[in-house]
Amino acid sequence: MKKGPESVTCSLDGIPGKLAGSNPDSNTSNGASAKEKDILPSPEELETVQLKPSREKPRKKLCGYLNKLGIKGPIKTWKSRWFFYDENKCHLLYYRTAQDVNPLGTIDLSSASLDCKLENGEGIFEIKTPNRVFTLKAISKQAMMYWLQQLQMRRWEFCNAQSRFPVGSSQLVNEPLLGRTNVVDSEDFLPPVKTPTEAVGLKAASLPAPQTSTALQNISLKHPWTEIQNTVYNICGSKQFWGNNGNVFNFDEFQEHPENPDEEQEAEMEAGCAVKQGTLEDGRIEPRLNWTRKAKWMNSGFPGLAEELHRERSPVEKVGVLQQQILTLTEEVKSQKELVKLLHKALEAAQQEKRVSCMYLTAAEDKDRLELVRHKVRQIADLTSRLEAFEKEKKELEQTLTLRESHIQELKEHVQLLMEKNHAKQQVIMALTEQMARELSDPLQETNTIAVETLYKQQEEIEHLKDDIDAYKTQNQFLNSEIHQVTRLWTSVAENEKALLMKCACLQAQNCKMESKYLMVLRKLQEAVPLLPSSHAELVRSLIQEALQWDVKEEAEEGLNLNPVSEYDEYGFMTVPEYEVEDWKLLAKIQALEIKSNNLRSQEVVEKPLRDRWNSVGELSPSAELKSLIRSGIPVEHRQRVWRWIVSRHCSHPPDHYQRLLRQSESTEHPACRQIELDLPRTLTNNKHFSSPTSPLIPKLRRVLLAFSWHNPAIGYCQGLNRLAAVALLVLEDEESAFWCLVHIVENLMPADYYSNTLITSQVDQRVFKDFLSEKLPRLMSHFEQYRIDVSLITFNWFLVAFVDSLVSDILLRVWDAFLYEGTKVIFRYALAIFKYNEEEILRIHDNVEIYQYLRFFTRMIVDGRKLMNIAFNDLNPFPMKLLRNRRTMHREEMETELCELEQIKAAYVKERAEQGPQDLKEVVSEEEEEI
Repeated sequence: MKKGPESVTCSLDGIPGKLAGSNPDSNTSNGASAKEKDILPSPEELETVQLKPSREKPRKKLCGYLNKLGIKGPIKTWKSRWFFYDENKCHLLYYRTAQDVNPLGTIDLSSASLDCKLENGEGIFEIKTPNRVFTLKAISKQAMMYWLQQLQMRRWEFCNAQSRFPVGSSQLVNEPLLGRTNVVDSEDFLPPVKTPTEAVGLKAASLPAPQTSTALQNISLKHPWTEIQNTVYNICGSKQFWGNNGNVFNFDEFQEHPENPDEEQEAEMEAGCAVKQGTLEDGRIEPRLNWTRKAKWMNSGFPGLAEELHRERSPVEKVGVLQQQILTLTEEVKSQKELVKLLHKALEAAQQEKRVSCMYLTAAEDKDRLELVRHKVRQIADLTSRLEAFEKEKKELEQTLTLRESHIQELKEHVQLLMEKNHAKQQVIMALTEQMARELSDPLQETNTIAVETLYKQQEEIEHLKDDIDAYKTQNQFLNSEIHQVTRLWTSVAENEKALLMKCACLQAQNCKMESKYLMVLRKLQEAVPLLPSSHAELVRSLIQEALQWDVKEEAEEGLNLNPVSEYDEYGFMTVPEYEVEDWKLLAKIQALEIKSNNLRSQEVVEKPLRDRWNSVGELSPSAELKSLIRSGIPVEHRQRVWRWIVSRHCSHPPDHYQRLLRQSESTEHPACRQIELDLPRTLTNNKHFSSPTSPLIPKLRRVLLAFSWHNPAIGYCQGLNRLAAVALLVLEDEESAFWCLVHIVENLMPADYYSNTLITSQVDQRVFKDFLSEKLPRLMSHFEQYRIDVSLITFNWFLVAFVDSLVSDILLRVWDAFLYEGTKVIFRYALAIFKYNEEEILRIHDNVEIYQYLRFFTRMIVDGRKLMNIAFNDLNPFPMKLLRNRRTMHREEMETELCELEQIKAAYVKERAEQGPQDLKEVVSEEEEEI
């Protein structure tokens, strides 16, 4: 910015509460207007002020006089205060007068709410902070609305300038916050209010402060030290103006007389301040510091005095003005004398304390010092007793005051009652007088008078109602603006909270992952305990015991409860298996941590978008999108509806068919009834709904299995059907729906003879699976052949019961979702995916027995269902259904041929034994006869 004499201004920054006074000399060399105002700082600050030339128009300061409601016990009084808004801190400072140096208090607007209530009265509004409510009163409604609008606008400007998170915060938290900076909308809820210059702004400082009934009423008793400092400061300014004519304090040391007046005037011109220095009687230019104090004292004690005296008035009017100023000065002197008395008392107490201290220090012996201390202790005790007596007297006076106030209140109520009676009597007299006047006047004139009066009253009421409507509209606009801003704040806070929760979930997942790895290391050490030294082995055992004592459920309750792992899931399955072997308990703990880590990671990233997609699905119909959704997994709240739809598409439900089967099972005992009763207690032992013989689902499961045995006599009952029906009952809840789901699995999804007595189709699927295993995972199959591992011993049960009791419940139900919709191909896909998931772990085992032991429980260690699903439906492609049918046909023919050969061998063996049987029997009998 370029400097020029025409653009140089005087900038005084960082001086809140200092106000402008008009230039006494209107003939300035800069051509400055007489209406321009300059901020008058304190003498100390004026000496160190920096000049800031600028062409920009400075922003208007928000300041002015307001009445503040002060409450001291039962006493409520309005006190005039000068308020100044600090833009750097978003604080509203208030002083006793505009010339005070130190504020009496501050109001933090950054977390405050503004409110104006119509019932409080005109010009009254409230500023509510978390700690206190400030009630303020402006001189007019316009001034009140101006203050409210300006405070609201400047507070939001301050809040928008602040950043939500410090630099260097986590990227995970800061990324969702990008582009969310609140920008105040352009829409104006509240029209801009014109600035009331007579009550707000720097011009208001030159006006006289609102007068009070007594000189001490406006003094703040809560801030005596601040009052003393401000008063001393004002006295200093007064002393420089009036000289040493009988004032209380002498400040001659502050007088400055520059040796070269021309240099002083040149410095003033370079600063650009439009202040014309006055000339003294002896021809010297008055120092700038003295002039500043003089102008400040003029503004503080006699606002407008110069204008009053220079105005064209008669001598009598001038004398009246001076007498009025003398009265004001007299009141001010009384106040200053009282403050001087307080200072004298404080000085005497300090001198007394100093004398005692000197006596103590100058004492020659310890005995004298001890006597001084004892004397001091006696004085303290005496003062304490006097204080207690004063407090007691104070309480008594307070009680007396309360009684007198109650008595005064009763008298006031009595006076009010008498006044109301008097008013009522006057109204009656007036009514009777008007009635007499109407009777004596013309009837037509009487009617016109009544009509005019009625019309006048209605017009007055209409005007009052219009004023109320305008006031309520203004209040509504103001509150709407506040609500809009608060809503935007709430939205921003909610987004920040969501980002923090996501970050916390990721951190918890990482923590669970680290704990899981730690437990895996302990498990490896546990296997190597026999090879370790005794001290190391004992240390490993203690670490394992400490790890086993940690409880997942308690840990989740202590921390942030984002997605804790409970003991049972939504369907009653145990989330963590209970291993009977001591060495496997650590394995269960590892599995629990893996489940928790996986749930935390997938909660916001995977599960929520998937749930949103399912919520948008309306009527179900076969499609590629529905197939993809079902493969991803059906949420708990939608699974029952989707399963019912799938079953109803493939099974026709004859009316009362299930009830008829139940009646038949009650009347006639089925041959499989005994086997069903034996299998019921062994069904889903890890589910709380079937763990007890008295569980409510046990009778339902019995009825479903008996009804199916009568529905399909060719199969009747086969071990494994109990688990299929149990899972259907848990999801569908209704036993008839579970019955038809079992029918759909056995008769539609599974090939024929899958649950027959020979289980021939089940054995065919095992051979087909071995072919697929050789093609998809050749390294693993070679490893099995090397150590002579027959995988059908493990996988046969997978295919027979569709992985029930093999996978954790969450993954099991995802497999069933796709299985019910697509068929047995899903079982092949997931069986291959399970081996692919653990391929590297199996290849690291080089012992036949250890491989079998690992295959017994390795499916329970799979906790990442998303990874398993991607392997099953993406990594193993292509997997055509036509190939599966061809392989089944080929292996079925081979197996039927082998069965025929076995039947022939069996028949030949039976025939041979039949031919040899009688001869061998005769030989045995003859031998027995010989023994006899």
